[in-house]
Order: sequence, then structure tokens, then C-alpha cells
Amino acid sequence: MNNRDYHKFDAVVLAGGDYPTAPQPLEILNNAEYIVCCDGAADNYISLGHTPDAIVGDGDSISPENREKYADRLHIVNEQESNDQTKAVRFLLSQGKNKIAIVGATGRREDHTIGNISLLIEYARAGANVCSFTDYGVFVPCSGTTTHNCRKGQQLSIFSITAKALSAEGLLYPIYDFTNWWQGTLNECTGESVTIHAEGEYLLFFNY
Repeated sequence: MNNRDYHKFDAVVLAGGDYPTAPQPLEILNNAEYIVCCDGAADNYISLGHTPDAIVGDGDSISPENREKYADRLHIVNEQESNDQTKAVRFLLSQGKNKIAIVGATGRREDHTIGNISLLIEYARAGANVCSFTDYGVFVPCSGTTTHNCRKGQQLSIFSITAKALSAEGLLYPIYDFTNWWQGTLNECTGESVTIHAEGEYLLFFNY
């Protein structure tokens, strides 16, 4: 997996956190070929003059008016073992869309934010090539050795999930087998690419 292009996606999921305000997630949202709103995000998206291609969730957050108006693209999933973001990703995978950007997944509640970010690993295990864009940067789930485009001086944080034998090329500070999340934060790219070597899974966060 080399030099991912973070701006070419089959679809975008608009989650139910804070609506994006930064240029990067807004650009991705505004130029999306296919947009799935979690039902908690649909009302806001529609109120801004947009029309989602699909609305996915348990249906408990969308207004009665929009529930009726957009019934033709509303996909209700009643099970409560997963959140609406996961239901939206599974819906896209079932449609053969596996290059997925998620926006609006952070903010409001910190526990939901942590949950939404940690789920990126589960989506990658399911076959999704997924990234989650916040107002400050992008989270990328990874496994094994990966190479990524970056810029000199760009900040990068690494969060180990199951990763061992961690090392890197193109970072200011050496990395090692982290035992806590904070240990891999606030590193810095020294050139135009960075390679992470690992056995297992980890999350990267590239600051814009």
C-alpha cells in the first residue's frame, strides 16, 4: 500500500458529529460522487440545500418530514449492536463501494469520537479503504508496512492497535513498540514521504 491518494473516493459518509468547517473535509464533501448521510446528519445536510444519495441508520434521528420526503433513499437498520457510521460503511461495502471517506465523525461527545475513530480498524479489516477527515487532519487505518505522501514539517501521530516491531523512515523522532497512545503522538515528517514498518495494525493521524 503505497502513496495513498486521499482525495479519490467511491463515496463519502457524513456522520452525526460536528458538521465540517475546514476546507479539506468540505472539499471532499462538496465534490463527492456519492454521499451517504447517517440519519443523525441528514437533517443538517438537507437544510443546507443538499440531497443525499442515501440515508442510513436506525431512523431515530431524522425528522418526520425528511423521513417521508426521502423515503426512497432511506435505509433503516434496526439492530443496535453497531452505530450509524458502521451501518453506513457496511451499506457502501454491500454496494461495492470500498474507497470511503468519512467526515463529521468527531465533536459533540468525546466517547462517540473515540468510538468512531477506533472503528476505522474494523472497517479496514472488512475490506474498506477508508479515511476519516476532521477539521484538523485525517485518520488512516493501516496494517503492516505502509508508505504515505506528506510534506516536510507535517505533524504525524501514530496510534498502535496491535502493532509490534515498529520503525519508520522519514520521521524526525524514532518510533518503537508503544505501550500507550500518547507515546506516538506529535512526530514530524522530514520529507515528502514517510514509511511505517510494523507487524500488525495502527492508526495514523496526519495534521493538515
